[in-house]
Amino acid sequence: MYVEEIIARQEALSEWQIKNIHSLVLKGIDIEEAGRYRRENVGISGASTTLPDFLHLSVEMHRLIAWYEQANQLHPIARAAELHTRFVKIHPFIDGNGRTGRLLLNFDLMKLGYPPAAIRKEDRLAYYDALDAACLGGDHDAITHLVADAVLRSLETYLSLVSPAST
Repeated sequence: MYVEEIIARQEALSEWQIKNIHSLVLKGIDIEEAGRYRRENVGISGASTTLPDFLHLSVEMHRLIAWYEQANQLHPIARAAELHTRFVKIHPFIDGNGRTGRLLLNFDLMKLGYPPAAIRKEDRLAYYDALDAACLGGDHDAITHLVADAVLRSLETYLSLVSPAST
C-alpha cells in the first residue's frame, strides 16, 4: 500500500503525497477529480465550519504543510489529530476529504511507530462534534482524546494478539 511505503521510507509530508493519497481514495470512484483540488465552493452538511474559497486552496495547503513542518514540539498523537483537523477544515477536494484526512492521521501516527487509529462507528457523533469544536474554536482537546483512545484500543488489540493466552 502506498501509505505503508511512504511510512517505511520516512518521507516528509507534502502536497504531492496528499494528492496521491487522495487519488488512491477515489480510484475507481471519480477518476476526473482524483488528486485534484476542488474547483468550486462547497459546504459540509451538518457542520458549522465555513470552508475556504476554492481559489485559496493552494495557499491553505501550503500553510498546512508549513505548520506540519514546525509542529514537532507537539506530542505525536496531538500533532496527528491536529493535522487531520486542519486538513478537514481546508476540505481541498470535492469528495473523499474525510477518508484522505483519516489516512493522513494514520500516516503521521504510523510514521512515529504508533498503531493506526480507527474511529469506531459508535464514536462517529463524538468524532464529528470534536472535529467541529476544533475547526470552529481551535480547541483540539476533544479530537486529541478521541484519537488517543483509538490508538490505545489498537495497541491493546495488537498486544492481545501477541501475548500468550492466559488459562
